Parts: sequence; structure tokens; C-alpha cells
Amino acid sequence: MSQHSHVQRMSRMMLKTLRDDPADAETASHKLLVRAGYVRRSSAGVWTWLPLGKRVLENVARVVREEMDGIGGQEVLLPALLPRELYETTGRAEEYGDLLFALKDRKGVDYVLGPTHEELFAQVVKDQCSSYKDMPVILYQIQIKYRDEARPRSGVLRGREFHMKDSYSFDTSDDGLAASYGLHREAYQRIFERLGFDYRIVSAVSGAMGGSASEEFLAPAAAGEDTYVQCPSCGYAANTEALTTTVAPAPLDGHPPVEELDTPDTPTIETLAAHLGVPASATLKNLLVKIDGEITAVGVPGDREVDLGKLAEQLAPAEVEVVTAEDFADRPDLVRGYVGPQGMAGKAFRYLADPRVAPGTSWVTGSNKPDSHSRNVVCGRDFEVDQYLDVVVVEPGDPCPRCGSGIELDRAIEIGHIFQLGRKYADAFELDVLGQNGKPVRVTMGSYGIGVSRAVAALAEQTHDELGLCWPREVAPADVHIVAAGKAKQTELALELAEKLGAAGVRVLVDDRASVSPGVKFTDAELIGVPQILVAGRRAEEGVVELKDRRTGEREELPVDEALARLTTTA
Repeated sequence: MSQHSHVQRMSRMMLKTLRDDPADAETASHKLLVRAGYVRRSSAGVWTWLPLGKRVLENVARVVREEMDGIGGQEVLLPALLPRELYETTGRAEEYGDLLFALKDRKGVDYVLGPTHEELFAQVVKDQCSSYKDMPVILYQIQIKYRDEARPRSGVLRGREFHMKDSYSFDTSDDGLAASYGLHREAYQRIFERLGFDYRIVSAVSGAMGGSASEEFLAPAAAGEDTYVQCPSCGYAANTEALTTTVAPAPLDGHPPVEELDTPDTPTIETLAAHLGVPASATLKNLLVKIDGEITAVGVPGDREVDLGKLAEQLAPAEVEVVTAEDFADRPDLVRGYVGPQGMAGKAFRYLADPRVAPGTSWVTGSNKPDSHSRNVVCGRDFEVDQYLDVVVVEPGDPCPRCGSGIELDRAIEIGHIFQLGRKYADAFELDVLGQNGKPVRVTMGSYGIGVSRAVAALAEQTHDELGLCWPREVAPADVHIVAAGKAKQTELALELAEKLGAAGVRVLVDDRASVSPGVKFTDAELIGVPQILVAGRRAEEGVVELKDRRTGEREELPVDEALARLTTTA
């Protein structure tokens, strides 16, 4: 038999499947990709892609390339080893902090391993493009990226070394940027549809990247680390950081005057609510934090928690820390557990609040003296809010910002992200081109990422079943997995079928291993997850084979010619 390029014989393949889950694996994709022989752990958060896994990884990359080329993207390959000074120039060395892998060369020059490549792409365009006639440009690469994650986990879902497609658009106007962003958004939809994802597009905040418009592509999955919000009534979707709340102000008059209450031993909301017999939602919780070292209070309803990550995100690049007992030592005006904004907001501290603390709302809150609270403390009458921020932990049933009905929370894996960066990087490197009028124009950028290795794991999470992996056709390592049940005649027929299918351009994985029992071969076929399984079994000598659809589990017996015809037409 000639070894056809479309045919892989398992007797000659480096493939070792495992019966047991790896001890440290928590997620389905981690367990199955290791057990089915797609990847092996090299060190914490670093993975080796074995022959089957490399095929799937390349299939994802091919789909990404085809759609990126389709919008006029030009592929380049930039180094992963980058001078640190590029990241110092934009301030991202500090923003990334410990996430950056840092090293020195033999001359003592500082380098980093690239976490993402905005800086170098801006440099390349500055070097290569000089006029508005060279714009717009879309450049992309599929490159290994490095982030020193504190807790790499979930196999290839969150590694310290990972494959990512990052692309960047360069335009001379905001309208041009919006057009490039739109092209990417559509290309991403085509990519994720072709790969076989169930996905959502959600509005996001820009975070360390900077910039304005920003959307994430999320794949709903139990193993997801991202929580997102969706509204079953109107279809609104956002990540929890980007969810906004609006509360209409109420009239300020008609409220009774502030009344001080004796509330011994009630430093927590729970003790206070129990003592006064009021719901926690009627109390105002004031969390003290330090923002760049300055004590600031954050007011939220007593039944809600402050999301410190969200607070940090909205106040970036300022540093947010929770106050400690020492911070109270030199501030006798701040009574721990009994802080209130009345008389203090804007004087003793800057006062930030959740939108639910709207003008005209009335609260029970601390009186700024031990064992004492006040009621009928009205926002806008007794205290002012310096700045409103959405900072509470989102909960199911919160109102949808678009239609007001109760939202739902779901878990997902982030598989893509698109940003309108604007001029942050162009300003840092003075990236200008000559405009139509002969004067320099500052370029504006977009940045767009797809996790290529992460997409493999995310697809495994979404499509696996209790028997193993179950790949969508576009990414599967083969189209057909032929199993020779064991006897010489069956193996002969299996190899003949493999040759014919391979010659017709069908990608075939054929299990022709001589010393392996049929039971193990069938188990491996389910585990490996190729879309069609063709069995040369007990009726092989009659020229009858069994065709099984891996995803639906449907099986039927067919004459060889019919099976071949069916498999070559679907190829």
C-alpha cells in the first residue's frame, strides 16, 4: 500500500491513549486532550502538542488565516523576544507587572517574552508606511505568546505559553478605524461559525489595553473562567465588568430628618439589620479603600458586595488597596464599622458610590461614632456623591440595562477580543504618516485577538460527550476513523478503504494495530473523536461495513461501495 498523504496509520503513529484521567486535571478538555494523546504537559502551564493535537491546532490556524486573508489582512511573523524598552515607553511593563517573563542577554540588556505585540507592530508600520496612501493596513500573526500566570490551570485553556492570532489595523481617521473594526467583527463571526462554536458577542471594558469600543467573543462552557450577563427577554449580553446600572433620581423633599440610633455591637451589616429589624438592602455599606494611597469610601447597598476587580478596572491605572487597621490609627475621625457619608463625603474622603445610591434615596448608615447609626440619611440632601461607578458584584435577577427585566449569569471561555485602541500606541511612538494636505496625521489603531490553542480546548469543552472528544469536522484531525476489528481480512479491507478514501482527498485515520483488541480500538475511536467511524468488522468478507456518526451515535451497515460514495461526497 502506498502511504497516501491523507492517510495516517495508527500502527506507525506516535499515539498513546490513557485509560485514566491525569491526576491534576479538573476540566473535561484537560482530561480528554491528555487521555486521547493530543497534548502532554511539559512544565507548569507549558504544553507539548503531539501529532494529533498539532493537526487540530493547525486546522484552527488555517480557518483563522483564510478569514483574515479574506478581509485583506497581511500575515507577518514578529519575534517573541522583545526589547523591554518598548514596553517601558507605553507604560505596559508596569501594567503587566509580574505577568511579563523578563530576561537579560549576555550584555545585560533587558528583554521580555511578548505577551501581545501592539508596541512592535506600531514600530513596524512606522518603519514601513509613510503616507496616507499606504493606509489602511491590517497586519496579523499567529505567534506563541508568554504570560507568567500565577496559577496556570485547566490544561491548554490557561497556559503560560500559548498560540494566539493577533492582528492590528492602522487607519488615518476614526471612521477608518470603525470600518476596520467592523471587518474584524464579521471575520470573527465567520471564524467561530466555521470552527463549530456556540458563542456570544458581549460588550466589554478595555482594561490594560486602553481604547474605546471593545467586545469579547465568549464560548459558554461550565469550565469557563469568565462570567457574563445575558437577558432572556431582549438578548442583551455583556461581561460583568461592562454591565451598567441606571437608577432614576427621586425627589429630595418629603423625607423625615436624620435620626441617630443607639446600635451597640453592630459593626457589620448583618448585626445592624438584625438589631433594627430592617432588610440589609435598606442599609448603606461604606467600604474604605486606598486609591494611590488616598483613603476613599465606596458606598453600596448593604445587601451587595463591592467587586474589587471591577473597581480596580474602572480606576486603572490607579492602584486600589483595601484599608488596614494601621490606616485607622492616624485617622480618629474614621470609626471602623460605623462610617457614614453625611458630613464626611468630600471632606474626610472622596465618596464613590454605586448608581443604586441615587439622589433622593434614603438609608440607614453609620453615624461616624462608635455604636451609633443614623436613619433617613438622604443622598443629595445629607451627602453628595463625587463619582458614580458600577462596582457591585452582579447577581442573577439584576435589571437588564436595555429592557429592565431580570438578567441571568452564565460561565464562558473568552475565545476572541476586539478593541478600538485609538492613538495610545501611535502617540507613544509618534506614529504619523503624511496626510492628503501634506501635513502629518497621527495614525489610529485597532487590536484584535483570537486564542488559537485556547480555541482547541474550548471546542473540546463544548463538544465532548461521556465517551470522549467529538470534534466538529473543520477542526478534526481526520474526516474518517477506520477501525479494523482484528482479523487479517478485516485489516486488509480497512487499508484498501483508507487508500481509496485518501486518493479521493478524504483525511483518514486507520487503526491497523495488530496487537490491540477490537474493544480497545472502539474505545480509542470514541475517545479520539473523529466525526465518522467506519468499522471493518464481522461482515467484512461479505463486503459490508458499519458506518457510525460520532456526534449523533447513529450507526448503519452498508456495502463497501455505498460507504465509500457517501464518505467521498461529504468530504
